[in-house]
Amino acid sequence: MRKSILFIIVIFTTIELNAQFFRGIGIFVGVNSTAHRYRNLNSVKKDPEVFVPQYYYTQNHYSTDYQSFGVGLLAEFLRYDHIRWQTELEYTIKGAVEKEIGDWYTGQLSGAVGANVYQYIQWNNFIKYMGNTTRKGQWYTMLGARLEYLYSFAAPVFTPVSGTFPKLWVSGDVGAGFEFFTWKRFHPFVEFHYNPDIMYQPPRFGLNTVRSRTFELRVGIIFRPSPKSIDDCNAPVYHGSYY
Repeated sequence: MRKSILFIIVIFTTIELNAQFFRGIGIFVGVNSTAHRYRNLNSVKKDPEVFVPQYYYTQNHYSTDYQSFGVGLLAEFLRYDHIRWQTELEYTIKGAVEKEIGDWYTGQLSGAVGANVYQYIQWNNFIKYMGNTTRKGQWYTMLGARLEYLYSFAAPVFTPVSGTFPKLWVSGDVGAGFEFFTWKRFHPFVEFHYNPDIMYQPPRFGLNTVRSRTFELRVGIIFRPSPKSIDDCNAPVYHGSYY
């Protein structure tokens, strides 16, 4: 009997804490623009009389941006006015538009254009700083990281380097957004993210390194449930119409 009562107390306490902890759930879609930066650490060893492939392939360069999209689910937590935790599950496509080397000695690129494309499933986590509310909405900033799983890829250009991206990766992220108080519980939002590599990739094919950076523009909608009773009943606090 005591165990049953204790179990019921734990269940109701957990439900109440979760109700106060949970802030909202939403969906989003986005467009992104990704580019790669290649560095050949052996390029200083080039010798016009002795051809060594690793000294010439690949050349130091930035790729052209590859445009694609992403889609995801999000949940927001923490019952603080200005600090929130947002966790996401996102499917996104990144890549880079490249030209193969036409002349290895001079580094001149060929005319043929190819795209290295990578599909990721990401678990993103952000700390959000919520600004002051206005009649139209609320701005916020975001800082966090993305745990990326490389689901599949096609890397026809610079394959000895571009075809060896790790299956698991962590990238950084900073962002800013605005949440519109359009409806009582459903709030559209728009966000802009800067998503660069923060981990070190070991050199491959001699001493080649590559880094990725992505810009992402999102639109979405978040559902915010009715607030639970978290204030002292003897000293109620008014949080505003859209709390």
